[in-house]
Amino acid sequence: MAIATSMSLLVALARSVIRGKKAQNTTRTNMPGKGLYANIAAKKKRIAAGSGEKMNKVGSKAAPSAKDFKDAAKTAKPYKAKK
Repeated sequence: MAIATSMSLLVALARSVIRGKKAQNTTRTNMPGKGLYANIAAKKKRIAAGSGEKMNKVGSKAAPSAKDFKDAAKTAKPYKAKK
């Protein structure tokens, strides 16, 4: 599954380069997976491990928008209290 998704991203990137367009943001957020909050947690973990990455500034093109957070809240699992 991951190989097919990676291949489709590579094909899209190659097509945009052939057409002379600037490559679109092909980050993991475009790939189906765990979700917005899992992606944010994974990036924070990589930063803490010393990857050299930085979190995107609020309002930047690559940062999640308010709509992304609202959409993530719609699919959130209900909170289960511990017994």
